[in-house]
Amino acid sequence: MQENNVTTMQEEEQLIEQAKIRRDKLAKLVSEGKNPYEQVKYPVDADSASIKADFEAYEGKTVVMAGRMMSRRIMGKASFSHIADKSGTIQIYVTRQDIGEENYMSYKKDYDIGDIFGFKGFVFKTQTGEVSVHVQELVLLSKSLLPLPEKYNGLQNQDMKYRLRHLDLIMNDDVKKTFRIRSQILKEIRAYLDGMGYLEVDTPTLLTLEIGADARPFKTHHNALDLEMYMRIETELFLKRLIVGGLDRVYEVGRIFRNEGMDAFHNPEFTTIEMYQAYSDYIDMMDLIEDLYKTVTLKVCGTLDITYQGTVIHMGEWTRMTMVEAVKKYAGVDYNDWESDEQARAVAKEKGLELEQGDAATKGHVLIEFFDAFVEDNLVQPTVIYDYPVENSPLAKRKPSNPAFTERFEYFICGHEYGNAFSELNDPIDQKQRMVKQVEAKRAKGNNDAQVDEDFINALEYGLPPTGGLGMGLDRFVMLLTDSSTIRDVILFPTMKPKK
Repeated sequence: MQENNVTTMQEEEQLIEQAKIRRDKLAKLVSEGKNPYEQVKYPVDADSASIKADFEAYEGKTVVMAGRMMSRRIMGKASFSHIADKSGTIQIYVTRQDIGEENYMSYKKDYDIGDIFGFKGFVFKTQTGEVSVHVQELVLLSKSLLPLPEKYNGLQNQDMKYRLRHLDLIMNDDVKKTFRIRSQILKEIRAYLDGMGYLEVDTPTLLTLEIGADARPFKTHHNALDLEMYMRIETELFLKRLIVGGLDRVYEVGRIFRNEGMDAFHNPEFTTIEMYQAYSDYIDMMDLIEDLYKTVTLKVCGTLDITYQGTVIHMGEWTRMTMVEAVKKYAGVDYNDWESDEQARAVAKEKGLELEQGDAATKGHVLIEFFDAFVEDNLVQPTVIYDYPVENSPLAKRKPSNPAFTERFEYFICGHEYGNAFSELNDPIDQKQRMVKQVEAKRAKGNNDAQVDEDFINALEYGLPPTGGLGMGLDRFVMLLTDSSTIRDVILFPTMKPKK
């Protein structure tokens, strides 16, 4: 440990010294009337990827480009550098004759790796066949006062990658690729839903009450109104109000905040996409989400067979099972054999299953516990699990054929849940009873802030048509299509504990 501390101190001292040298260079440039921060724009008309992809069309033509210097090879009166722009990197050839002796001396002595340049020149290939730009104009657009990480090792420390995402993006092309794919995924999801006649909407992020859902919210205070407020934990209740209002198909790409634990699949701030469709049910939403995943995967990845963390996922093949069927298959117990809550608890005890509700556990609670303990990890290929017990589905409609269950499903891939859907409960009396029970349960655990959303109940009393609703985690879908092992790799600025 002591040796590591010494190394860290030495690195910090070197960084401080390099930063001082760069500031001295900046001061010299400013004193010579060459302040690099004065330039307000630069007329870029080409990028590295386009030039490399269509060299024949660009060969010999003059281009205007800009980017960050990532390497430099000084060779007397001529030198080479690699410049990174928005689409990749390109080599530039710089000579004293072309840019002038004074500017060339600055390029050699006052400019640094990491500085941002604008340049103008003609496209050619070197003797080694590398597409390059022969520079005739070189302008320093911004001076980098801190050195980039060493070229070959790059930025490897995961903690620092998340804390210094700007530096991570500079040094790691695969990180840029991940977030370009994220943008493409979101674009394709929007295109799909827009094509289905959905309307994209925005609903409040700040709420005046803590609703009765299980997730813990972040609490804040509105000074002007002298009012306690809560960051939303979902977008569902406001979106259903819009269905009541006659907007029959709506969706929201919503930022969600939950004051809970963090792991590879959970960040306190994340993004969901919730969609609601009037005059449909959870079967319609099953069809929609399966088709959406297939469509987006094919457009983004070019195939329906993708690899996630070493496992091939067949996105074109989905399985559907009830929760009862899944528990019977993987846990070896049959809900239909349990004649009472007591018998269900006894079966759980035989299997060594600790029940969160203890002696208050119902058959539905026991089924859920068996699913969590024995089933979820086995759901590797895309699988829809449907018909959930009413005990953990306060917003879903009961099954007419079996009121102990609800028309709810979740879908799983690689042992993780990616989305949740219902035939939405539209009976305001039943809905209020369930919300009251949920609030009572939270208050029994000491949370006196939980409340029933009376405004939502009021909206239901005007009449919510039969509605199918679904919420999917965007971040997890991005993880899947980019083969990312942690949610932090697909969120540009994940939540981090500040360093002292």
